[in-house]
Amino acid sequence: MTHAAVLGAGSWGTAFAQVLADAGTQVTLWGRRPELVDGINRDHQNGDYLPGHVLPEGLRATTDVAEACDGAQIVVLAVPSQTLRENLRDWGPVIGPDATVVSLMKGIELGTGLRMSEVIAEAAGIDSARVAVVSGPNLAREIVERQPSASVVACADTERADAVAEACDARYFRPYTSSDVIGAEIGGAVKNVVALAVGMSQGMGFGDNTSAMLITRGLAEITRLGSALGADPTTFLGLAGAGDLVATCSSELSRNHQVGMRLGQGEELQQILDSQNQVAEGVKSCRSILHVAQQHDIPMPIASAVVGVVHEGVSVEETARRLMSRVRKAEHY
Repeated sequence: MTHAAVLGAGSWGTAFAQVLADAGTQVTLWGRRPELVDGINRDHQNGDYLPGHVLPEGLRATTDVAEACDGAQIVVLAVPSQTLRENLRDWGPVIGPDATVVSLMKGIELGTGLRMSEVIAEAAGIDSARVAVVSGPNLAREIVERQPSASVVACADTERADAVAEACDARYFRPYTSSDVIGAEIGGAVKNVVALAVGMSQGMGFGDNTSAMLITRGLAEITRLGSALGADPTTFLGLAGAGDLVATCSSELSRNHQVGMRLGQGEELQQILDSQNQVAEGVKSCRSILHVAQQHDIPMPIASAVVGVVHEGVSVEETARRLMSRVRKAEHY
């Protein structure tokens, strides 16, 4: 039986741990707080992030990273992207020398502009061929309810991609495989920024035409940036691209969409963040994404607009005016 460790007991980490358990994989879930871990072991519930949902009885939790990783052929990382490097300083030594390391994170590191797989390889000294990425339309609440869903397992090593896919192949969760790690990560990171923009537009009272415009032009920005970094452009037509983008921009379960909507309604960003117990990755990653785009001379007006609202004090009304007054040109992907 495959043994997997999931490091991070937030909503998505817990949901993916359930998927692994339902697929027949032996799973140990690591959480930082003893009370949360005790609740999972005693009541089979993660009361902080997925209240009311009963987890599989075979899913075990621990506060000891070494215990979680002991004997694990697959180590899944599910922490906020900007904390990854710091965590890996402690975790790197206990990850098995041949374990496949799976990133569930969707962000770009501030300061370095590195994708999460690159941070894993650099901070933990792990061969990049051992790093896989899971990305797609993965709203945790729907997955723990065992609603049909699918995702992409991307890894340069096709055998490792297949092994991870087999380990999470539950009756309601369909994993596809890919070798395009760059595409999967860029799609997953930038869609959060586009979701902030869509949420802002809806918070301002704009309708479906505006949302569709932002989603479509957002996909163009994702494709331009990803292609410049070496991704396969067709990746962005699949689950890790358009699929993830549509779900994150459309669902009330999306944290980035929620934050954007509240910004559009006039709330202050810090007030919004203080009221949430989970991270909206696009809030921090939008700056590093825009920086990477500027380094490669890739125009990303939607990402730039989001950075303006979130970090530079530009009003949502002024942002909308700027986007709609851009120079007319031919549509190009």
